[in-house]
Amino acid sequence: MKRTIATLTVALFAAAAAPAFAAPEVFNIDNTHTFPRFSYSHFGFSKQLSRFNKTSGTVTWDKEARTAAVDITIDMKSVDTGVELFDGHIQGEDFLDTANYPTATYTSNKVVFEGDQPTRIEGTLTIKGVSKPVTLTVTSFKTMPHPMLKKDAIGANATTVIKRSDFNAGKYAPNVSDEVTLDIALEAIKK
Repeated sequence: MKRTIATLTVALFAAAAAPAFAAPEVFNIDNTHTFPRFSYSHFGFSKQLSRFNKTSGTVTWDKEARTAAVDITIDMKSVDTGVELFDGHIQGEDFLDTANYPTATYTSNKVVFEGDQPTRIEGTLTIKGVSKPVTLTVTSFKTMPHPMLKKDAIGANATTVIKRSDFNAGKYAPNVSDEVTLDIALEAIKK
């Protein structure tokens, strides 16, 4: 009996002395504060800015291990150019072709950290059934309890440049620029 108590005591002390490792946490995308935006040169006259209004997915984050994963789906029919007529035009076959490809996805392969901060997300972007490697540069990242929801939350901004022609959406290039800047504002709430 004394040997059993001694063994349990040693096991408890060993467990208490071992470093505590947090498990990965899953955060659901907050659709009311997550907006992929895109901008491009319109015939050199101006830089046009539009966004997608419906985004879903998850971010899995392990603070202790400094690892993360991103899995995002964008409703391409939610494109918002600011002009309803143009929203329909850009959903056409020559551009987003939302009748055949209603969603786009981004899935990370690797998230690079500097200290506790993610700085780069390497992954695969799929638009119109075409998948290409795309690296996002993280320009800001914050984690804290959400002041209104009282749950842990994360937020980030990231950017990259892609070519429309890589995704079979290059009509009018180069007059309407082939290069498109993507800027993503993301917020996610812990499950």
